[in-house]
Amino acid sequence: MIDRPTFWLVVVVLGIGTYLIRLSFLGLLGNRPLPLWLVRSLRYTAVAVLPALVAPAVLWPPATAGALDPVRLGAIAVTVLAGVLTRNMIAAIGAGGVTFYLLPVMLGAA
Repeated sequence: MIDRPTFWLVVVVLGIGTYLIRLSFLGLLGNRPLPLWLVRSLRYTAVAVLPALVAPAVLWPPATAGALDPVRLGAIAVTVLAGVLTRNMIAAIGAGGVTFYLLPVMLGAA
């Protein structure tokens, strides 16, 4: 357990860091045109966040004590395939969710 002064110091420092990161784009660059290479790079930020959040839950799931799970691997394979074929994030998430729900029933694990 972390002691209270250290905890609040970390909270304040992270808050200041977050504020400065946002200020750099909104306050300092908000009314200026950004270079084309930066605009192109920022388009991929949202696309990169979801896999970064999901990958640890798929590769090292706490529910299986960190062991690879065929149901999760199957769901991620269907999600990627649906995303590539449809180029629609909602369809890919839906296909992966349905697969994650139905695959254990089909494998007899549920």
